[in-house]
Amino acid sequence: MKKGQNSNVRQTEGGIAVIEFSIPTEVVAVAKTLEGKSFEAYLVGGCVRDLILNRKPKDWDITTNANPDNIIQSFKETFYENEYGTVGVVNEGVEDQSLKVIEVTPYRLEEKYSDSRRPDSVTFSGELKDDLKRRDFTINAIALKIIGEGSKKGLYRATITDLFGGIKDLHNGVVKAVGDANERFSEDALRMMRAVRISAELGFAIEEKTEQAVIDNSAFLQKIAVERIRDELIRIIMSDNPMAGINLCRKLGLLKYILPELEVAIGVEQNQAHSYDVWEHILRSVQHGAKNGWSLDVRLATLFHDIGKPGTREWSKEKNDWSFHGHDLLGAKIAAKAMARLRFSTKEIDKTTKLVRWHMFFSDTEQITLSAVRRIVTRVGPENIWDLMKVRMCDRIGTGRPKESPYRLRKYQSMIEEVLRDPISVAMLKINGSKIMEVTKLEPGPKIGYILNALLEGVLEDPKKNTNEYLESSAVKMALLSDIELKKLGESAVNKREAEENKEIEEIRKKYWVK
Repeated sequence: MKKGQNSNVRQTEGGIAVIEFSIPTEVVAVAKTLEGKSFEAYLVGGCVRDLILNRKPKDWDITTNANPDNIIQSFKETFYENEYGTVGVVNEGVEDQSLKVIEVTPYRLEEKYSDSRRPDSVTFSGELKDDLKRRDFTINAIALKIIGEGSKKGLYRATITDLFGGIKDLHNGVVKAVGDANERFSEDALRMMRAVRISAELGFAIEEKTEQAVIDNSAFLQKIAVERIRDELIRIIMSDNPMAGINLCRKLGLLKYILPELEVAIGVEQNQAHSYDVWEHILRSVQHGAKNGWSLDVRLATLFHDIGKPGTREWSKEKNDWSFHGHDLLGAKIAAKAMARLRFSTKEIDKTTKLVRWHMFFSDTEQITLSAVRRIVTRVGPENIWDLMKVRMCDRIGTGRPKESPYRLRKYQSMIEEVLRDPISVAMLKINGSKIMEVTKLEPGPKIGYILNALLEGVLEDPKKNTNEYLESSAVKMALLSDIELKKLGESAVNKREAEENKEIEEIRKKYWVK
């Protein structure tokens, strides 16, 4: 078991261990309902693995000797939409997403997988061992049977059945196929990506024979639906170790069937600002996003941000160095094509390509202006601008530089926050110059502007005054003032507002330690 992971379950070799686990009552209820009808019920798969590793399971699976009809008849609300016996037991009103649906599957035997995706036929079995031996990896072929309440509330005593040395492999930090790895991967080629994903999520190594089987069978991945490949890729990217996961995909020959666009970055030397080639720079950048727990959007954009460099690299005699002019534009096009092939949503493609396209916007703080920052906010959208900054931070760390937010980046952040402030202007008023001229009978001129500014000052003091009735009435009264009085009133309002805005901007700049 890898350093930092704990387990209070001692390894077994085909034996049974008894231990206490924290198991949600909803899961216990499903198992006990089946047992109450004289069926067997075991927790199995990733949820058992995670319980042993003291990790919170993302979903819950139960296997049983009951057939689908038995399962459906045992629960109030279920759904059954597949050919393999899996019934979804629905728990209404629970907040935890992992408990909304608990999947219950009969013990089953599977015939050959002609398409390397799904079994040609399924036969339900009465033996737990038949279910366990068809599973992908030993660490997912451990079964847990709840036998009673534990020593504390929320804890339950359970027996663990481990027929394939899964607990030993958990202790050793190894991903190993159940039985013959070539057979497991020929049955479902996606298992090869799953091996990489589990390795990235848990920090485990892939066992030597299992690893060789991935290399030997990697071409079978072409038979898998792109949606399934995309979902495993997302989980690799969202793991704690996306750099290791993507590197492993390349090493095992899988990446060319997932994102061949990335492989062309291997060995592409960069300019002197970078310590690494394009490939390693991209992976280190994505890893920084994982280190900070940033969103999938940020990590995807970071994965693609320099994917256009291999196609735009040119030697600059003037700078005596490599240049990559237009790699942001080309990268956005490549990202859009790759994501469309993997069936990402239009929304995800749109955001990712925007972030890739504009990741080079920020340059010299001495030259960039607030108006330029406003333009970039308009281009990527205010809802995406901070994610663009995160991509920029990942990009910087990926070059090999130690600091995430030097003065220049802090200056960008300050300028963004300044332009995102709600503008304080007469446009906020529920009255305009034309209406003022209509109700006051004034001619166009400076007096209209003075009245608008004076009205705005009153509304800022009391927002409830921003009504058509109040503003029109106040405008009529102000129109009776002399030109000198009205000018003084309007200019006073402008000066006060500018002073308050300057103070707000000063506070923003102090926040980022910039001038």
